[in-house]
Amino acid sequence: MSIKELLFAVADIWMIAVGFTYGIKFIRNYKNYLLGIEWIIVATSGSNFLIYGLVKAGHDSPMYAFAYFLDAFSRSVGITLILVLGLMKVTHRYKPSAAVDIGAFALAGVVGFLLSQFAVEIGLPGKIFYIVVNVLTTIFLIYFVKRLWGIGERGHAISAAVATACGFVIAATYDFVHIPGDDAEHTIFYIFALSTWGLQMFTYYRAYRAFDAYNKRVDAQAVSGSAPATA
Repeated sequence: MSIKELLFAVADIWMIAVGFTYGIKFIRNYKNYLLGIEWIIVATSGSNFLIYGLVKAGHDSPMYAFAYFLDAFSRSVGITLILVLGLMKVTHRYKPSAAVDIGAFALAGVVGFLLSQFAVEIGLPGKIFYIVVNVLTTIFLIYFVKRLWGIGERGHAISAAVATACGFVIAATYDFVHIPGDDAEHTIFYIFALSTWGLQMFTYYRAYRAFDAYNKRVDAQAVSGSAPATA
């Protein structure tokens, strides 16, 4: 195994560990099925991608088709609309119904299927679509960072801002930039991408936890009649 392949495996295992660990915690600790399941889906995608890379399967492998689908699933709706709806549980006290949860994942499945199965036919518009939804998500994440800063969670705000910026760079270059010296499988790119996606899931979970704790303090102060902390 080359150094490049080792770094790829380490980055992927990092993302897998974060996805499964914090996906389960989102569900167990906060009953946030949107973020919990999406984190687990990303980790599952990473597990499939790791095996695909280690056995050096070809593009005709079912693992490649599965990876392509899960990638389209998360890039189109998962780490865009589902991420926003999930974070709104702390930013707006939004409580999605089971129908919303199911509908969001069903939409992601349909869109992911279409974008993965008909990628060649769709061509450039599909790639632009990924950029557009990422830009819209980034706008919300900037708002999320601003809210974190406003409630005094400046460390989490800075961490979330850095993770969001890194994620935006990955999304913006995904289909349009080839790193000089990279191979046909884009191994160097995926080392950065997998590391970044793991960082995002890790950072957003910790920021969510801090925001939820703040909301609970505000609720407790409202009940006791104390003045709330800075909003």
